[in-house]
Amino acid sequence: MRIKICLLTFYIIVALLTSTSFADDGTTILKKVDRNLQPESYEMYRKLINLEPDGDRKEFVLYSIKKGRDKMVALFLDPPSEKGRSSLRDGDNMWLYIPNVGKPLRITSLQSVVGGVFNNSDILRLDYSQEYNIISLVNDEDKHILELKAKTNSVAYDRLKMWVEKKNLVPTKIEAYAASGLLIKTLHYSKIKDFGNGIIRPSMLQTDSPLYQGYQSIMLFSNIKKRTFADEVFTLNYMSRIESLR
Repeated sequence: MRIKICLLTFYIIVALLTSTSFADDGTTILKKVDRNLQPESYEMYRKLINLEPDGDRKEFVLYSIKKGRDKMVALFLDPPSEKGRSSLRDGDNMWLYIPNVGKPLRITSLQSVVGGVFNNSDILRLDYSQEYNIISLVNDEDKHILELKAKTNSVAYDRLKMWVEKKNLVPTKIEAYAASGLLIKTLHYSKIKDFGNGIIRPSMLQTDSPLYQGYQSIMLFSNIKKRTFADEVFTLNYMSRIESLR
């Protein structure tokens, strides 16, 4: 009896140590993925393209900046009808500034200021390791497969399944799920590009969703550069002045 108890205790300890090791390894990989996708503080330009089943196509050009782990701003440059609008994220809080409107408006992560399949969380994305914990790691021949669980209920997706290319340690595909297990959307990263200063990452992100049959959204990245900003830039009072940073 004592031998069985000792063996059971041994297997439990081994399982716990193995689980902890996987979590530690997965967290290390995820943090490297974050840094490979974007410097901790940076500026970049993006084009967002929404394709609709009827053939309609809408495009937006954004200038975006990020500081640290929890602050990001996106400024609309085009089309002219959107020019001057800006979105701010500070942790879990998000706002939309519209010129000629009295004050910034609160928005949520699951809403979308551009329509299409991308939501505000996709557009103002923080580091994955900031919002998710590792729950499993599988090492395949040429990729890591990570399963992530949201740290809080305020995160747009409850769970992510991420395929990471081993060579450049960047994602190739991410499936995003609701707490119910429903697949909300799939993100496809492609077209690896050298942006300079050690930034080698996908230059295209495409997404589709079973909830939006026939719709597709595309994000094209350019001019990603490391840059530091004052904290003041990421405040409500500064949203009307983001253009001055370009």
